[in-house]
Amino acid sequence: MDAAISELQKPFLDDRQIASSRTIMGLDTQLIEDGTYFVVELDGQLVGCGGWSRRATLYGGDQSPGRSAVLLDPKIDAARVRAMYTHPDHVRTGIGRLILGLCEAAARSESFRTVELMATMAGEPLYRACGFEAIESVEDERGGTAVPLLRMCKAL
Repeated sequence: MDAAISELQKPFLDDRQIASSRTIMGLDTQLIEDGTYFVVELDGQLVGCGGWSRRATLYGGDQSPGRSAVLLDPKIDAARVRAMYTHPDHVRTGIGRLILGLCEAAARSESFRTVELMATMAGEPLYRACGFEAIESVEDERGGTAVPLLRMCKAL
């Protein structure tokens, strides 16, 4: 995760924004406890990870302020795609698409009709290519410096 945040954001963010990203991004261990987090290994090395959630928090790790474990209603709420990271040495190899497909299938199996995520600028091209549409531009200042993000949604 740290390698992805540090390296993949460089074309989009300055050093202060990357440092701020570490406060607002990362793994929410609730995903692991819920059994909704996936990892991809290649030759025994972790090359990607990501998950989905039936809980209200849209993004952020354990250290991020403002998380909510409230359960969503699949009839009216969108499932959340969360904590998607690909190791910089393995981008554009299908890992992100694989994880997104697993997340979408799992959310669909629990009767969710839509999925939503908060995209970094580095992740936006992948999500657009996978059918997500932008709904809102956001600047998150919780880490001390504003980080541009894009809230995106997709119908299942």
